[in-house]
Amino acid sequence: MFGGIYRGKRVMVTGHTGFKGSWMAEWLLSLGAEVAGYSLAPDTNPSHFDILGLSGRIRHVVGDVRDAASIAALVQDFQPAIVFHLAAQPLVRLSYREPTSTWATNVMGTVNVLEAVRACGSVKACVVVTSDKCYENREWPWGYRETEAMGGHDPYSASKGAAELVVASYRRSFFQDPDGCRLASGRAGNVIGGGDWSADRIVTDFVKSILAGKPLSLRNPKATRPWQHVLEPLSGYLELGRRLLQDEGGRFADGWNFGPSEDSVVLVQDLARKLVSRWGKGEVVVDTSGNHPHEAGLLKLDCSKARLEMGWHGVWGVDETARRVVDWYKEHSEGGDMLSRTREQILSYSNDARQQGLPWAMEKNA
Repeated sequence: MFGGIYRGKRVMVTGHTGFKGSWMAEWLLSLGAEVAGYSLAPDTNPSHFDILGLSGRIRHVVGDVRDAASIAALVQDFQPAIVFHLAAQPLVRLSYREPTSTWATNVMGTVNVLEAVRACGSVKACVVVTSDKCYENREWPWGYRETEAMGGHDPYSASKGAAELVVASYRRSFFQDPDGCRLASGRAGNVIGGGDWSADRIVTDFVKSILAGKPLSLRNPKATRPWQHVLEPLSGYLELGRRLLQDEGGRFADGWNFGPSEDSVVLVQDLARKLVSRWGKGEVVVDTSGNHPHEAGLLKLDCSKARLEMGWHGVWGVDETARRVVDWYKEHSEGGDMLSRTREQILSYSNDARQQGLPWAMEKNA
């Protein structure tokens, strides 16, 4: 997969103890990469990172991206070929409660990573992961393209828009050397999958309600979201990384959207009902009472650029995604081997991508 580009490569992942970061680290290990991770300690119990036993299988460094000296020291010592920057404060509702730390982590944390990267000659590619919420949301019924204005209503969304401006500025100012590092950003959102126990997430709330024998309460049931399994955007980030490492003209050093197909853009309540149906028990109720902060009604991405330029598109639709999510958590609740289940889902996803002819999954990449 990915043309074998990651085999034997030193790859650094920030945010590797988080939901997406732990899946990324596991996938990179399966691709034969030597992985170093820099992140805060896991902030949930259980955590996907701990379940996978990643601390003993990669170079695991606990640190804060707001600590510029610490992250620079790791980059210099590890000498990676590529850096995937996933570390972030990722929650909208938490950003209302902690705006200062959200801005410091998502904006200055990105600056610190890019400063460390540009000071290290070994780094030939860097992918900064932001969010679909980086765009100024006008509640349009069509998807946002990469050229749309950055923005954001809440502190989280605005900080991700600002992080994109940081990336664009650094690319123009410091990453123009054709023999140097190529810098790109990946934008995705509404990612679900096994191993996410973060607060204020629909799957987390669903699993907790099922195990507690209580109904799943929805505060915003009519909101429309582009749901995708965690492996979908990760395949995009990995393919983008490959293109950056192999491209000599800087063509892929840009911002990229990675989102699901149109049929995966469904109401929150519809996803909740799919999860309940797959598990075989549970109930969905609506509770819009209380004083809830602003949340977007509709926001989706136009991923034509990734499809046309990289041959990338989503593999699993919303029904298959719901099936895989429930199967993971159900097995976890029964004491199953979740490292094997995680590896099985990565392999299954890759095989399905190969059957659909995606370039990154073929033996000979396009």
